[in-house]
Amino acid sequence: MQSRSNALLFWPVLAAVALVDIMTKALAVRELVPQRVPHPLLGNLVRLTLVYNPGAAFGLHVGPQSRWIFTALTIVALVILGRLYLTTARGDHPRVLALALVCAGAVGNLLDRLRSDLGVVDFIDVGFADSRWPTFNVADMAVSAGAVLLAYVLWQEDRALAAGSLVQSSPLAGVAPTDQGDLV
Repeated sequence: MQSRSNALLFWPVLAAVALVDIMTKALAVRELVPQRVPHPLLGNLVRLTLVYNPGAAFGLHVGPQSRWIFTALTIVALVILGRLYLTTARGDHPRVLALALVCAGAVGNLLDRLRSDLGVVDFIDVGFADSRWPTFNVADMAVSAGAVLLAYVLWQEDRALAAGSLVQSSPLAGVAPTDQGDLV
């Protein structure tokens, strides 16, 4: 069950990442004009380029109602993540961190969708020459890192449960080793 110790990690991480996301997006909107004009940061490898994404990750777009569809999906995801947080064992810091990162990123992009019909502010542009990764933001990085960590944590939990159930269902469960050493 969730506890105060989990809250001491979850809420500061969520707030810090969301705040950094909001601040960097505000800077991008103010400084990186006009849209779609690259500003080299590390040559052509890393550029800052302001774009608005009315869809979801990788430019996924489902028509004129994308804004509201992705807003609703984000709210559903936040409810599910909230339930995962509330069922997180006390002191399970990797799971708490993962959930905080995903929630912070979801909140950051949700605020953009609610604020403007232009879409989510993206500005980090990475690639080589004309081979570019889709432009992203701090919220996207948080969601990605948190999702990878959460997948790993949940995978480890599944492995531990499976190992525990194998031991419980084993015909040798509860059999003490003999004085001769290993069981034959």
